[in-house]
Amino acid sequence: MSIKNKLQRLKPHLNTGTSSQEPRVSKPELTGVEIPFLDVWASENVTPYWVDDKYCLIREVRYPISFEHGNYAFQDFLTSVHAWNQSDYRHPLSSKGHKAEDLFFFDTETTGLGGGAGNSIFILGYAVVKGAEIVLKQHILPNPGAEVPLFKSFLENVDYTTLVTYNGKAFDWPQVKTRHVFVKEHVPKLPEFGHFDLYHASRRMWKHKLERTKLSIVEKDVLGVERQDDIPGFLAPMIYFDFVERKDPEGMLGILKHNEIDILSLITLYTHISFQLLNKDVNMSARETYEVGRWYASLGENAQAVESLSAIIDGSSEENILAKFILAKQYKREKKYTEATLLWEDIMEAEGKVDSKIVFESYIEAAKLLEHKVKDLEKALAYTKRAFMLIEGTEYAEKPRLLTDIHKRELRLQRKIGILT
Repeated sequence: MSIKNKLQRLKPHLNTGTSSQEPRVSKPELTGVEIPFLDVWASENVTPYWVDDKYCLIREVRYPISFEHGNYAFQDFLTSVHAWNQSDYRHPLSSKGHKAEDLFFFDTETTGLGGGAGNSIFILGYAVVKGAEIVLKQHILPNPGAEVPLFKSFLENVDYTTLVTYNGKAFDWPQVKTRHVFVKEHVPKLPEFGHFDLYHASRRMWKHKLERTKLSIVEKDVLGVERQDDIPGFLAPMIYFDFVERKDPEGMLGILKHNEIDILSLITLYTHISFQLLNKDVNMSARETYEVGRWYASLGENAQAVESLSAIIDGSSEENILAKFILAKQYKREKKYTEATLLWEDIMEAEGKVDSKIVFESYIEAAKLLEHKVKDLEKALAYTKRAFMLIEGTEYAEKPRLLTDIHKRELRLQRKIGILT
């Protein structure tokens, strides 16, 4: 059913607060509390979880490890974890020391995007590897008074060794902590765990080509995930409030499917990023290779940075030039001064074709090495003079201290050569 048709079916109920169909109920023998539409829930693999006379609902879906979601099968995730464990690559997203079963792919649905106590979580969803399957569970809040069974069921039955989220550090888990405060005397404590947040990784890797890095956009443009008749996330609060009022699960089932795809996409995304970070993605673009190398360089992982960047320094494209620039800095750190200078000189030859700031900095960096390490003073002076000429018209021209430093270097080199006394 299309989104438009779903909203049309919801519209009369949102206006009148009534249902065209009488709710079907079931009376649990032990509680005497009726669960509306229990047979509909049961047909969707949803069962109740009771704490005294209150309940939440738990949906469970299982996928074979061979199932394909986007460009990868879930068994490729197992391959990525194995590859991390066999590799010497060090990275914050490395699962080295973990089994695939240790990673806990987690996502929530909430009544709003803001923080604070007024925002409630109505779905806690996660997926884990169990044997030859991906087991996905979603804990559902049937009404605002059922947070104790919601959190109790969630916290009692999962292993949180390492959380994998999309912006979970900034949003999902802080929301869990906020809501947990209200029920902490009745449910288990929140666990300690590692956390892989793939949102920041996606921004680093693909912000150059994506207008936004929402998960749905990354899914479509990077992972090859195509959603069918998906309910947009921004409609979730409205549909949930309608469900609380009318109890009919029709709209909620759409939100559960939306959340399910989000969680499955986290598995595919972690797999894809891992393959790129491990240089195992044969389809990786030059720009992605550059971003991987730059990321490792920022972490001080020089060997991995050099390995990635060296693969794309041949050529004169923007990516080639950028890779040369970062690689030259890596060589400088490793005291490979000749190699660093040669790369900076390659960048100088691209003057007029690439960002003038990179060319300017290459002249400056090369001049420093030529003066202090290579001891080629005349070439150092020539590069210093050229840098001074290039600075005009750039943002660097507004930095008096930089201008002073260049002028001092020029005078010092002239004195060393004997031009000045």
